Amino acid sequence: MRFTNKLTICLLILGLSQNFTLANQPPNLIVILVDDLGYGDLSAYGAADLQSPHVDQFLSEGMRFDNFYANCPVCSPTRAALLTGMYQDRVGVPGVIRTHSENSWGYLAPDCTTIASVLKDSGYYTAIVGKWHLGLEEPNRPNDRGFDHFHGYLGDMMDDYYNHRRHDINYMRLNNETIDPEGHATDLFTQWSCDYLQQRAEKKEQPFFLYLAYNAPHTPIQPPEEWFQKVKKREPGISDKRAKLVALIEHLDEGIGKVLKCLEQTGQKDNTLVVFTSDNGGQIDVGANNGPLRDGKQSVYEGGLKVPGGVVWPGKIQAGSRSNLRVMSMDIFPTLLEAVGIEYNGKDKLDSKSFLPTLLGESQDDLRQHLFFSRREGGNRYGGKTIEAVIRGDWKLLQNSPFKPLELYNLKNDPPEQKELSKQAPKIFNELSSALRRQIQYYGEVPWQKPGEVEQLP
Repeated sequence: MRFTNKLTICLLILGLSQNFTLANQPPNLIVILVDDLGYGDLSAYGAADLQSPHVDQFLSEGMRFDNFYANCPVCSPTRAALLTGMYQDRVGVPGVIRTHSENSWGYLAPDCTTIASVLKDSGYYTAIVGKWHLGLEEPNRPNDRGFDHFHGYLGDMMDDYYNHRRHDINYMRLNNETIDPEGHATDLFTQWSCDYLQQRAEKKEQPFFLYLAYNAPHTPIQPPEEWFQKVKKREPGISDKRAKLVALIEHLDEGIGKVLKCLEQTGQKDNTLVVFTSDNGGQIDVGANNGPLRDGKQSVYEGGLKVPGGVVWPGKIQAGSRSNLRVMSMDIFPTLLEAVGIEYNGKDKLDSKSFLPTLLGESQDDLRQHLFFSRREGGNRYGGKTIEAVIRGDWKLLQNSPFKPLELYNLKNDPPEQKELSKQAPKIFNELSSALRRQIQYYGEVPWQKPGEVEQLP
């Protein structure tokens, strides 16, 4: 059966809108997720010592978000939420998935559905280039979870951007085959993405979904030497620590620019919706800038959660537009499906909401009354317990350590979260703490360890 006929049948079965036809080719979809990029670490978001012309240009061509929230202040949970449209705890990933079971705090639920699976079933060719970080073995590898094509890194962080190892294990893959390429990981992911776009340009009858997940600017802060020297020369007085991070981000910015240029050169830009954001805030101790926000990565203060975000869709989203709507990583899932006209039959199970009306310039109510954030972690600092936060309107309640009291802030009057108000507003405090408890119960229905992985101590 020819693909065009197969696609038509898929559209009818899935109940897609009538204007989603071959005569009106559905848009391609790209999600670019960067790793640990701080809210203030783009020149468009106020960085004075950093130049990010390519991402800045991208943001100017569509809608920029000033209240884009990562689902979690660390990697794996946000990625799980983005790909499933659900709170990370509801798909078994409350914390970071790592190589060794004694230090791993999540296991992607085998029965959860990814956006890649939905799009693949709808006739899209699906791909991930870059960092996966949601499982190291079957059934939780990219090709097991709806991706036709995987060219990237199976694990979490790299111990070295050039040899691509973690704990001396090579996690670079082409689908399920181990590969050992040479070069800086950012350059590799950029080139592989451009290769993919060129391949898809030759198969224009089939729309594609590309999830491009860079490791940068996650530790180790290891930019190419020439980029570091360029920043040192341009920014007198900058510390080496900050200069290395700036160089790593600028190198990343150039890579993103190359991918977007490839999209344009292959004639696919005008029919492609592109999302850009970060998985969590910047890491303070390596020199990250989270603007006026408190704290950073690993924290449920605003600096760990609020991230840059933007969406471009030529001819659909007004260039230079800007939104204050509070959206979360998981909201990307239903937004993309609505944009291409897919009526997902698991919609009622999602925790996420589409912000497509906002993208198209239409008025839209808040997506939810409460925004919940959580993270589970080991070590002496966390002890396997969780930290949480909830935002409702102007108010935010959080517990940034499982061993310290809850804190209440008014984000409208106190954006940097400096004036703790639990004693001054006990009614709000009690309401939000009750809401947080209910949310934790909601999470508790889903296991987050692989069966048989953890043994009981004698």
